[in-house]
Amino acid sequence: MKLHSNNIIHCRSNAGRVWAMQAVTILLAITCALTTHAQDKFSILNGNEQYNKGNYKKAADYYTKALSKKPDYTPGLFNLGNSLYNLKKYDSSRKVMAMTEKIAKEKEGKAAANYNIGNTWMAEKKWDEAIEAYKKTLRNNPQDMDAKYNLSYAEKMKAQQDQQKKDDKNKDKNKDQQDKNKDNQNKDKDKDKDKNKDKDQKDQQNDNKDDKNKDQEQPQAQPKANIDKKTAEQVLNALQNEEKKLQDKMRKEKGAPVRPDKDW
Repeated sequence: MKLHSNNIIHCRSNAGRVWAMQAVTILLAITCALTTHAQDKFSILNGNEQYNKGNYKKAADYYTKALSKKPDYTPGLFNLGNSLYNLKKYDSSRKVMAMTEKIAKEKEGKAAANYNIGNTWMAEKKWDEAIEAYKKTLRNNPQDMDAKYNLSYAEKMKAQQDQQKKDDKNKDKNKDQQDKNKDNQNKDKDKDKDKNKDKDQKDQQNDNKDDKNKDQEQPQAQPKANIDKKTAEQVLNALQNEEKKLQDKMRKEKGAPVRPDKDW
């Protein structure tokens, strides 16, 4: 970030950012102001000393002290914005730089304020806002090479961000389609499973029906009659008599001699 000193010099800071930092000289008519506000000058000098030592909190306190007596004191506003930036209070830094840009009378002063606003957006990786801030810088100072470099860098990062969003969107879309296809496959499997289950149940019912019909068609076993010994002998004798009569009849018809019942 650029620092506004008591002799109105903007110097390069050691912020360690990947984007460029610049040194710009702004000519402001504050000779009378420095004479009238000696205490303001003292606070700014002490603030710059602390800032250059990296004591940004103490520097901000000195700049705030100077601004308490003269709120529109440009050096105090500009350097307070730088201190807040280094404290990573980016939103507060932007507000102070916006005030600086508003009260600055020279285009170069407005350009410097917008440049530092762009740097706060860059620190937060908000590329659209950074691009707009650097464009404002170049409208007031077209020869600002650092602003041109930072603008190009922000546009490049914005393009990468847009591409990443596009890739992520396509990835999510493909994942949704894969999940949908998987759901459909699972539904088909469940449907086939239910269909096979119904078929098995139907086959089982048919098997049960066939078994039942088979049981109905099979002849029932007749119960065995119980007869006493005497009756059995009578039946046996009757059968023997009938057989003997039949044999006698057959012998007579053939002319064969009648065989006795027993051999002696």
